Amino acid sequence: MIIVIANQKGGVGKTTTAINLSAACAMEGKRVLLIDLDPQGNSSLSFISSEEINGSAYEFFTETQQTWKDFIYETKIQNLQIIPARINLAKLESKLVGDFDAIFRLRDRIEQIKPSYDLVFIDTPPTLGLITVNALVAASHVLIPIQSSYFALEGTDDLLETIEKVRARPNPELDLLGVLVTLFDKRTALSKDVEAHIRKVFGSKAFKTIITRSVRLEESPAHKEAIFSYAPNSSGAIEYKRLSREVLTRV
Repeated sequence: MIIVIANQKGGVGKTTTAINLSAACAMEGKRVLLIDLDPQGNSSLSFISSEEINGSAYEFFTETQQTWKDFIYETKIQNLQIIPARINLAKLESKLVGDFDAIFRLRDRIEQIKPSYDLVFIDTPPTLGLITVNALVAASHVLIPIQSSYFALEGTDDLLETIEKVRARPNPELDLLGVLVTLFDKRTALSKDVEAHIRKVFGSKAFKTIITRSVRLEESPAHKEAIFSYAPNSSGAIEYKRLSREVLTRV
């Protein structure tokens, strides 16, 4: 299964979800690969230092003569490997523009990878450009994190429209795995109202698990750790473990 984590809005917990959901599924015994397609590389820096990176996601796209294994890095978490991103990934879209197979580039590369993993997670940039479209074309499922804030659903229509366009032509198998409420503040009525609205809009596609706002979750990437080693008893660790089990039942 190839799961894209996407939302063109920044600051919605997308990368936090990519880091901790992939780690949680690996801890459940699944063979997991995380592909970081965000030029900021925050998912990558949670697992490896930039000095360790030789080949990255940019070269994975462009150096087709090299085997995909040249771009795989081990993490400290058993069963979890990563294809990291560096800032040079920001140049990829301009390089792909005009190529007749531009939107299929990632799908073609991932075909070689799929037999080696149970789950592939893809962290995408907060835009609906060619990189995100490549991820949607390559994926079997898409997971959308939505922050429980006043403008929560702003822009989500654009993402859902893009998903429908991808399903119409290049990838009819693409399925909405679910919508995840993130950065939930249980002290405020607003968060509860937004959660109720998201559940009304998406119905059974909204995950039962909610990710609450957590200082520990925000701190863990700075310490180059997933939440499970940084704060194993925190609400974030408990919630992402619960989410991983929910995801595994859905796929």
